[in-house]
Amino acid sequence: MNLTHIEHLGIAVKSIEEALPYYEEVLGLKCYSVEEVADQKVKTAFFKVGQTKIELLEPTSEDSTIAKFIEKRGEGIHHIAFAVDGVADALAEVESKGVRLIDKAPRKGAEGLNIAFLHPKSTCSVLTELCEDPNKK
Repeated sequence: MNLTHIEHLGIAVKSIEEALPYYEEVLGLKCYSVEEVADQKVKTAFFKVGQTKIELLEPTSEDSTIAKFIEKRGEGIHHIAFAVDGVADALAEVESKGVRLIDKAPRKGAEGLNIAFLHPKSTCSVLTELCEDPNKK
């Protein structure tokens, strides 16, 4: 598997609107995209820091994964996402090494990326996402 960089850090928030002033006014970052990912029941906001992005994740439904995360653990870092060349191949490789998968196959995520998650019980308790930009070939 070829990890090329940290694609983003996912941060669960109750409200993107309430979180924006910290990221924009205190840290001086510029939100360049807000997007709803309906099938994941989440609204996202993105900031760039060098080559890495910060992704704020706001639940759009009480039964979303992010809502459940916030209810159980509070707001904060939800996952780390690594950019890879070929998510499907990376999934096969990590599964062959005994890593438990949340996603058996890549699916569409925010910003049109192909994504898949690895189960934190197999990744030192860190929810890990593998991402691939289908437009970068």
